[in-house]
Amino acid sequence: MSKKNGNVLAIAIMFFLFGMISFVTGLQNPMAIIVKNQFEASNAMSQLGNLANFIAYAFMGLPAGFILKRYGYKKTALAAVTVGFVGVGISYISGLLGSFGVYLTGAFVSGFSMCMLNTVVNPMLNTLGGGGNKGNQLIQFGGSINSLMATIVPVFVGYLIGDAAQANIKDASPALFIAMGVFALAFVIILFSTIPEPELELAKKEGSKKEEGTMASIKGALSYRHFVFGIIAIFVYVGVEVGIPNFINLYMVSPEVGIVPAVAGTVVGMYWLLMLCGRLIGGAIGGKVSSRAMLATVSSVALIFVLIGIFVPESLRVNFPSVTSDLKFAMVEIPVNVMFFVLCGLCTSVMWGSIFNLAVEGLGKYTSIASGLFMVMVCGGGVLPYIQGLISGHSNYIGSYWLIVAAVAYLLLYALVASKPALKSNK
Repeated sequence: MSKKNGNVLAIAIMFFLFGMISFVTGLQNPMAIIVKNQFEASNAMSQLGNLANFIAYAFMGLPAGFILKRYGYKKTALAAVTVGFVGVGISYISGLLGSFGVYLTGAFVSGFSMCMLNTVVNPMLNTLGGGGNKGNQLIQFGGSINSLMATIVPVFVGYLIGDAAQANIKDASPALFIAMGVFALAFVIILFSTIPEPELELAKKEGSKKEEGTMASIKGALSYRHFVFGIIAIFVYVGVEVGIPNFINLYMVSPEVGIVPAVAGTVVGMYWLLMLCGRLIGGAIGGKVSSRAMLATVSSVALIFVLIGIFVPESLRVNFPSVTSDLKFAMVEIPVNVMFFVLCGLCTSVMWGSIFNLAVEGLGKYTSIASGLFMVMVCGGGVLPYIQGLISGHSNYIGSYWLIVAAVAYLLLYALVASKPALKSNK
């Protein structure tokens, strides 16, 4: 009975951590507004926190997989939440010191934690659910909480910011305190929870068997052409998923549009809410629609939405549901192009799973190392928005979305052509 209760506690805290991955990562979106004001940063510099957070995946993706394999779920999760607590703590200190460098350091350290948590949470929930349908169901619930937190954070921090012209890192302190508190609580619960470690038990039984070398495994996975194109696709996808809402936010609070951060945060939150809806729909029809057809369809629709957003006159406005600065629901006027960018959330929602399924098809024993390589390529969520910031600095916010057009076009090409496995891997 105690073991069952321990598993229930572990499942609950994994749901919390699933949400925390989104909460801490999502902080970099409204923090860009703060950075632009407090440090008088350019559009590109405002994305450096986001870049630091995601570039950490490039350094930690494979090591996180190796740590998980050697030390198991519990110890890896404890290490991850400890690093997360430290990273968020550094971000809080940056507010006290008013230091841009310390802020970037906090974002980078937090990125290590997010990478480790991403490596742990999915397989841990699957294990706690006993695998199969129950394990997959737990992961889907966790993914829904992830999207829910992504919806909340821009609204919450936008409310804390208040006047964009006076924005300061100290304004985000309540959000940082909440993150640190959840990490501390997670550490205690995981420490005293009993978490099954079937992989460690299997490793002990088969300890005498010689495993294939790390470099040989990486080379084996990369010998599959469709997988190589697939990890490029995941690099591009995460950049699209993050870049669209990040620049919606910056565009809306800019002097040209003049929407207050609280309202802008609510509009951005709708993008993540649509991702939640898309994931629920994708889960419902996933057994009947192939990953290739799903990715091709949503990429085509996203391409149309982004192109409309670029070409529609910026002067056109539309009423959109939002929450005002005094936390009251209202219909507010936003540019029509913003609405089409927000609608892309329905499309990006199912891209990750579709790309992953297509890329690892037929990899067999290399699937595990392929997952680690996938985590490395998540750094695209920092690289592409930074490039988008450079483009917007030389043109404008809407012009920067041509990078999104090119990225989504690649995803469509991958779905239609490059995702088809060759009969034999490349040698």
